[in-house]
Amino acid sequence: MDRLTAMRVFVAVIEHGSQTAAADRLDMSRAMVTRYLAELETWLGERLLHRTTRRLSLTDAGEECLTHCRQVLGEIAVLEACASQRQQTPRGLIRVTAACSFGQHHLAPAIADYVARYPHTRVDLLLLDRTVDLVADRIDLAVRIDNDLDPTLIARQLAVCRSVVCAAPSYLERRGAPQTPADLADHNCLTYCYYGRSEWRFERAGASAVAHVGGNISANEVAALLHATLVGAGIALQPTYLAAPYLRDGRLVRLLPDWTPQQLGIHGVYATRRFLPPTLRTLLDHLAERFGPEPSWDAPD
Repeated sequence: MDRLTAMRVFVAVIEHGSQTAAADRLDMSRAMVTRYLAELETWLGERLLHRTTRRLSLTDAGEECLTHCRQVLGEIAVLEACASQRQQTPRGLIRVTAACSFGQHHLAPAIADYVARYPHTRVDLLLLDRTVDLVADRIDLAVRIDNDLDPTLIARQLAVCRSVVCAAPSYLERRGAPQTPADLADHNCLTYCYYGRSEWRFERAGASAVAHVGGNISANEVAALLHATLVGAGIALQPTYLAAPYLRDGRLVRLLPDWTPQQLGIHGVYATRRFLPPTLRTLLDHLAERFGPEPSWDAPD
């Protein structure tokens, strides 16, 4: 007897409600379904089903057998999927979401390299400055910059996001430069709606400090704050992945250099480890390799 097939037949009969429906689902004759059920009962030495002309119902032994059969078949499916994935070339569509600024400046070029490397793949890139529901929005991968991730999701760190307190020379000429985090309370600080709207956190030599900040401009997108900072509107806490070129050419000045703003992780987030498709697996590997623990935007001048 093919015991795995017998288990599949037994589970199909229960899930589809009858031997006839199971036979149709499995593309076998009803007589063959009956035979597999009988052989499974003989092998186990237990009656698994109460059979009447109108319905089937499980015996106590059948209830226990059903649980174990589902577990065994589930493990077989995982094993088959793993073997198949190792042999597959990445192909097909993958839907990816990220914040606008990071997506435009760094993720989009990385994805362009990925699809060039794997020409059978396609990527839908959804850039939004809000957290989306991966299941409801049919998202395969979310690139999130956060330290407080949903524990029900799987996350792989791709890089670190460092920040810098900065201002344009024109602002500093008018208002001067803060010397300590506490001095920020006396300045016009441009804030991001979703992170650090009223507090900026710092560390120095093991000591921590919290600066209470506020100003006349707040935005839900860090690139908007960057442009306001460049024209001298105030002081901003900017990710280095955006601010680095402007710090290098002098259009922005790094402030409080002895204090390190709180760092965030850049994570690839997805819904489940099971049946991880080759496209998602290879894209995660590609992004981790491209960004890494010391991303290019933080490279020394």
